[in-house]
Formats: sequence, structure tokens, C-alpha cells
Amino acid sequence: MKSVEPTVTLRVPATAEYVDLVRLTLYGIASKMGFLYEEIEDMKVAVSEACNNAVLYAYEGTGMMEIRFLIDGDALSITVKDEGKSFSVTAADAQSSPSLHGKTIDEIEAGGLGLYLMQALMDEVEVNGGAGTEVVMTKRLGRSEEMA
Repeated sequence: MKSVEPTVTLRVPATAEYVDLVRLTLYGIASKMGFLYEEIEDMKVAVSEACNNAVLYAYEGTGMMEIRFLIDGDALSITVKDEGKSFSVTAADAQSSPSLHGKTIDEIEAGGLGLYLMQALMDEVEVNGGAGTEVVMTKRLGRSEEMA
């Protein structure tokens, strides 16, 4: 019998009110897996950024977003998918490493730090366009040496 990786799927309206539900679900799953508090907080920021992108940019009106939490051994993959208008992944890549040289944080283009934050806080980030946008973020359990 083939083993199935545990997956939890949420399908919620792409509105700001539901981002907290996604964060709470993430907290429950990640704490059960044994992630440290700081790691969970990092993941919560990253998943909030991905959800906020769907809330702000995917739909002209209302729409849905699907969030999948896949537990694969010592890794947690979080997929945030919307069915709204997609964006150029290459343009996002160009923005994902913003140049802060000579600029204050207030001068950075609004929304320009989201993908950069996700990449900084997670072990892997993959953005897929097409019919909507799908962001897949993965974090592996990594105990700090202080805890060993």
C-alpha cells in the first residue's frame, strides 16, 4: 500500500479577513511538526505575503484562494493558489532582489518586497503563472545548534 503524505487544504475567499485563518492553520501544523517558534513566525510572514498578493492583485472583484499544506518528511510545503489574473514571473524575479542602495525602505515600490521576503524566509520558493498564480514555499525542519 502506497503511503500518502499528509495534506491539509483550505479553500477560502481571497479577502483579508481569511488570512488569519491561514496563519492559524499554519501554526497548528508547523508546531505539531516540531518547528521552532522563530521558524513558524517566519513561515507566517511568508504565507501572509503570498495570500496578500492573491487578495490584492488576483481578482478585480471577488474570488477564491486555495492553500495546501503538504507534510513531506521533515519538510512543510505551503502552496497558495488563486484563479485570478496571473502576473509575469520574470518581472517578479527582477523585483525579488530589490536594490536598497541609496533608498530608504519608504522609497521602495509598494509590493516590491513580498517575493523577496518569501525567498528570504523560506528554504525554497517557486512561482508558477498560467491559469492564476501558484506560489509554492518550502521550509525544512532545522534545529539550531544551540538546542542540540
